[in-house]
Amino acid sequence: MIVIGLTGSIGMGKTTTAGMFRDEGVPVNDSDAVVHDLYRTDAVQPVGMAFPGSIRDGVVDRVELARQLSLAPEGFKQLEAIVHPLVRQREKRFLEAQRLGGMDLVLLDIPLLFETGAENRVDVVVVATCDPQIQRQRVLARPGMTEEKFELILGRQLADSKKRERADFLVDTGSGLIRAKQRVQQIIALLRSGIRSEKHA
Repeated sequence: MIVIGLTGSIGMGKTTTAGMFRDEGVPVNDSDAVVHDLYRTDAVQPVGMAFPGSIRDGVVDRVELARQLSLAPEGFKQLEAIVHPLVRQREKRFLEAQRLGGMDLVLLDIPLLFETGAENRVDVVVVATCDPQIQRQRVLARPGMTEEKFELILGRQLADSKKRERADFLVDTGSGLIRAKQRVQQIIALLRSGIRSEKHA
């Protein structure tokens, strides 16, 4: 079973790309979705202890947590120390289930793949990317997004140029959905034919 790691900076189309792999029958483990679930379950108590006032109605209030982190960014390390091991547990269960199911390809959608060393847990890395201007337009169009928030998020992510250098395959999401989908289909075909990297994509 080939484990694909998918990543991409904010606004680069990573989630859309993951959906394209899913549409092609590749099982996807979405780290963001896992975190959302953990904020309603296993992470509630430890996050509440580490960030007083961040729990509302028995779940982590993401808006309040984000507010606290914007005031004290050093808290990110503490939060990651709580959340990342829980995410890893879910990831392992997902991989075991897919292996038992006889899948030949699976995808781990990991926003901070390089930043957390997760590239060591996958066989190949796919990076979703696009022109920086398109990225900026997409992100600033999101509800509640500001230039300051955008810069804060970018500051925690490895630069797109560095991600591209370390990728095995690239998916350019800036040239339309049809071309991106064709690229995903091509990557799947290459992986199934035994090609694990395409440095000059």
